[in-house]
Amino acid sequence: MSEALRIRRLDTAAEGFWAELERLRAWEEVSDPQVVATVTEILEAVRRRGDEALLAYTRRFDHLQVAHARELELPRQRLETALAGLDRELRQALELAAERIRTFHEREVARSWSYTEPDGTELGQRVTPLDRAGLYVPGGQAAYPSSVLMNAIPAKVAGVGEVIMVVPAPGGRLNELVLAAAAVAGVDRVFTIGGAQAVAALAYGTETVPAVDKIVGPGNIYVATAKRLVFGVVGIDMIAGPSEVLVVADGSADPEWVAVDLFAQAEHDERAQALLACPDPAYLDLVQREMERLLPGMERREVIRRSLEGRGALIRVRDLEEAAEVANRIAPEHLELSLRDPEPVLARIRHAGAIFVGHHSAEALGDYCAGPNHVLPTSRTARFSSPLGVYDFQKRTSILRCSPQGASALGRTAALLARGEGLTAHARSAELRVHR
Repeated sequence: MSEALRIRRLDTAAEGFWAELERLRAWEEVSDPQVVATVTEILEAVRRRGDEALLAYTRRFDHLQVAHARELELPRQRLETALAGLDRELRQALELAAERIRTFHEREVARSWSYTEPDGTELGQRVTPLDRAGLYVPGGQAAYPSSVLMNAIPAKVAGVGEVIMVVPAPGGRLNELVLAAAAVAGVDRVFTIGGAQAVAALAYGTETVPAVDKIVGPGNIYVATAKRLVFGVVGIDMIAGPSEVLVVADGSADPEWVAVDLFAQAEHDERAQALLACPDPAYLDLVQREMERLLPGMERREVIRRSLEGRGALIRVRDLEEAAEVANRIAPEHLELSLRDPEPVLARIRHAGAIFVGHHSAEALGDYCAGPNHVLPTSRTARFSSPLGVYDFQKRTSILRCSPQGASALGRTAALLARGEGLTAHARSAELRVHR
């Protein structure tokens, strides 16, 4: 007999529901002061001493013994060899995923634009790609080739001049699928470095590793802390919290499907959050029974159990309209609408990183090969931020080309406003262009 799963039951009709939901959702990545101190020391050492410090930390933390920093770079042929060595079906899956991700992101490309006013003044915006982007990829057991595709392909579609990938190689071990993904995605250079020292090298540059304009990609607390600390010197994608899913159901889906969808999120790690909202308490019971039946057969069952019992919940809502309200309050990274008729609820959703509509749209498909990016805002940041996309690797420059007539007309207005602010040099600069 399977062991009972001690997952929370919440009810929107209960007093204090919203406060209890907030407590369950609460998550702050408060870096330990010692972590901050350690990372700060590493960043400063690499900034000041470059390759020398990078080599020292690589030997210390990754136990990778190399004599010169140039040995940390993998030749392009090494990536191609990894790709050629893949099982045929796995290679085809990797290439199909890359093709779908590329096709989706090609629709995100922003174009430069301009317009000309009647007096000949031209206004516009020039859209240009970043010169160089850095992609951090976790090494060892936490190796995700799908993240290589999701981070590198939008950068290449945007036209980034050079994509630099860093990946730790503890003890010299490398994940062949990660290297193959780098080949498929068109990564330009790969360095076998990791941790805060890799972030420092990308941010500041060393004699061997070029400085980049933006760093993207997931990592542990040391990597996340380093990204936070170098922000401003370079851009970063985000500081991501634990992965999360909210499934809104009406009882029309096979409860096994919903149970496994919740497992798929919970198996990331014990901090991941899997939530189910449904107006039918009998269906919540069915899903819980399916989870208890299936859990013993899951390879990552202990991680799943800790996640579900620590941060998961089955939520009874009054109706689907209230379920949409709960979803907007949570602003989940992933939102599954497991509904017979999802359109009315979909129309009410304002905040979610990605929405999976209908019984067949499993979140796992989006993680790997559907096309939309799986790098998504977590911890309610979907209220104000978006999935990683081509736009993250493009920047916009305003263009102003005044005609003599336009400068004269604008000069009078600008001068009045400048004098109102007490900035008389501004006013004088504008007035010099005014026709007398």
